[in-house]
Amino acid sequence: MPGVSDFEQVRGWALRLPETSSTPSYGGAPALRVNKRLFARLRAEMAEDLDELTGAPYGEVLMVRVADLGEKEELLASDPRAFFTVPHYDGYPAVLVRLPLVDEQELRELLLDAWLRVAPKRAVRAYTETSGPLPGGPV
Repeated sequence: MPGVSDFEQVRGWALRLPETSSTPSYGGAPALRVNKRLFARLRAEMAEDLDELTGAPYGEVLMVRVADLGEKEELLASDPRAFFTVPHYDGYPAVLVRLPLVDEQELRELLLDAWLRVAPKRAVRAYTETSGPLPGGPV
């Protein structure tokens, strides 16, 4: 399972989505927004902390918003090497992603879902006009 090389790769995918921008977030860390609404951000403040799973520094960790706590729990159970959380996100619909350990296609889908939850209808329309219908039917 090939991982994602770094946040720049993630940013490159996300900036192809209509009305998406990359702007600083908390503490100046890069964040991804659509129409000023955050859907993912780099957790740069964790880069040097030691990962309990690997024992090595975390490196690049991405926070991605999810639909609800149920989806969060499903992701955490589906691949605990790639997805995790910390107490800061208890009760909040977001997962943390170890970029080198996540499947690229799964991360792309997770980012698109996060974007769709906060994107304005005009941006979703622009996306479907260029990319075709979304999985699960019309928007």
